Amino acid sequence: MEVKVFVESVQVASEEAGDRQLADHDVRRAAWRIRRRALDMIAREGFGYLGQALSAAEIFAALYVDVLKATDDLVVSPGHYAIVHYGAGVEVNRISADELETYGVDGSSLESIGTEHTPGLSATCGSLGQGLSVAAGLALGARLKQEDKFVYALISDGEMEEGQTWEAALFSAHHELNNLVVLLDRNDSQVDGPTHQVTTLEPVPDKWAAFGWDVQAVDGHDVAELRRALRAAAEADRPSVIIAETWTLSGLDHLLPDEADGHFLKVSPEQVEAARAHLDQAERDALRVASAPWSKRVGGVA
Repeated sequence: MEVKVFVESVQVASEEAGDRQLADHDVRRAAWRIRRRALDMIAREGFGYLGQALSAAEIFAALYVDVLKATDDLVVSPGHYAIVHYGAGVEVNRISADELETYGVDGSSLESIGTEHTPGLSATCGSLGQGLSVAAGLALGARLKQEDKFVYALISDGEMEEGQTWEAALFSAHHELNNLVVLLDRNDSQVDGPTHQVTTLEPVPDKWAAFGWDVQAVDGHDVAELRRALRAAAEADRPSVIIAETWTLSGLDHLLPDEADGHFLKVSPEQVEAARAHLDQAERDALRVASAPWSKRVGGVA
């Protein structure tokens, strides 16, 4: 199958975050473009980490096109979320649009799972659970060097099963790292199945609050909620976590089977073409995405 990756973007990299006059529909359109680029990137092989882009598209869109500055540090803890970074990075010139067609190809800097060579990131991690520690170190270092920047860290909900995550949470709260913002993709999905079937994580907001963090729990597919939460986090007097409830089939659930493994999705050529048409129309319409359907079943916030 010939692969041509969709590259249109809002191109806001040259503007400071506070100067970007974007409406919610602009951010929603960016999220649909992120989904489309991720689909195009996996279309060559017919499988890949599409579910991470479907769940985190609005999170990355709200962060990248609305608040992220060129000087800010960015940590994507789970390396398999690199595909979302690639799709979002085009929006703000952290990733070259021309490179997207090399995704997953030997010798490309856009590897299927992010590495130390991944462009546009301060760090990404192979072993899960390490990213928050790296982000905390960057945040403390920025404070000691009196650098005016934020450190944003994307972590997955499965990483809350790792003790190192909570050690870093304790450290960050102790040092009152108010320049550190965690975006937690709470999609109830990991390689072994739904997180609520693997390890009970709820009540997630209460756990983070008990560790001394500023906590906001939002619908991870509602860009207005995400934008408000990001702005509030910038004013907090302690490290902040935004718990964003999402779904790994979001935006393409009508084309993918209910039993699809959202961690690693397989798509046929016919599904790819149908998905492209839907994503293009959804981007034009700035379509709103429904809340995660699993949330209330496992005690979430939606």
